[in-house]
Amino acid sequence: MTGPARGRTVANVPSESKRARIAIDAMGGDNAPDEIVAGALLAQRDGGVDLTLVGDEARIRPLLTGPGAASIAVSHVAGEIAMDAPAAQAVRNARGTSLGQTVEMVRDGSADAALSAGNSGAFLAIALVRLRTIAGIARPAIAAVLPSIGGPIVLCDAGANVDCRPEWLAQFGLMGDAYAKVALGIARPRVGIISIGEERSKGNQQTLEAAALLDAAPLHFIGHVEGKDLYAHHADVVVADGFVGNVILKTSEGAAQFISTMLREMIAGAPPLGKVGALLLKPSFAALRARLSYDTYGGAPLLGVRGACIVTHGRSNRIAIRNAIRNAAALAERNLVGTIEAALTEALAVPPVAAEAP
Repeated sequence: MTGPARGRTVANVPSESKRARIAIDAMGGDNAPDEIVAGALLAQRDGGVDLTLVGDEARIRPLLTGPGAASIAVSHVAGEIAMDAPAAQAVRNARGTSLGQTVEMVRDGSADAALSAGNSGAFLAIALVRLRTIAGIARPAIAAVLPSIGGPIVLCDAGANVDCRPEWLAQFGLMGDAYAKVALGIARPRVGIISIGEERSKGNQQTLEAAALLDAAPLHFIGHVEGKDLYAHHADVVVADGFVGNVILKTSEGAAQFISTMLREMIAGAPPLGKVGALLLKPSFAALRARLSYDTYGGAPLLGVRGACIVTHGRSNRIAIRNAIRNAAALAERNLVGTIEAALTEALAVPPVAAEAP
């Protein structure tokens, strides 16, 4: 694994007030700033957090109305990073932008977590440069929570690294294991690696080498997991490179939308008696929709950097932002960064995984 990360150590625990301090990029995302501010208001009314909206104050202030509005701070910064801006350009131009300032608040200790629905590639790059990686981590990874028959599963990496080395996949497994313990409360997560067959002999060279490294790591590695078994809850944590992981994530989102649309079409075309039955099942349909909806899970943490960072969907609405803020607060309070550092300390006690520094 890599040597010690450069730069200051970023605290990942809440302030002495016991209220998690969350910095929010108010200008990032397709629905910014309206839905971002609305989600912050909902989270503020839930209580237990101190929120700072970062961005153009002239656009944010008029949206801060109603209960809880006076308790939300605004940090004015005029610049924004475009959703399609290349990561390298975003890093160069980060200073004076809402996303750059949001990350810097975590680096400087004025926030316990950063949250953005903006350019995810830029978010990753800025966090990597400003916060640096945890010692022993070569590349950060996005951990997405997906629903399954037996409970939620963690997919890591869900899109941060499209080209990976086997040792990076092993690190994703260690970080996903720590996240499942902290966020999902699973004492001994079952960790698997996505492959084209459950037999240990199947898969490409990257998968086979990563599986051998995961076998030697201090976690409960169960072997290969096929795509068809993801939602059967064969594992609590599924490891993949960012290319495969993002395809799984986007396919899952599309499948959820497909199921919802098909149900509506079937109900609309049903005979009167069928519509009555659908009406009786409406609460069940609503529960299913909530279980499959991205809004329920809110956002995904960027694991491996020295500070809590939550990446949310560019199309996030106020419900998704509210839940992402809850997630950010919980990860800060439970010291996710410290948990990952402890896991890596244990991993370094076994034969180390060699990887290049970023």
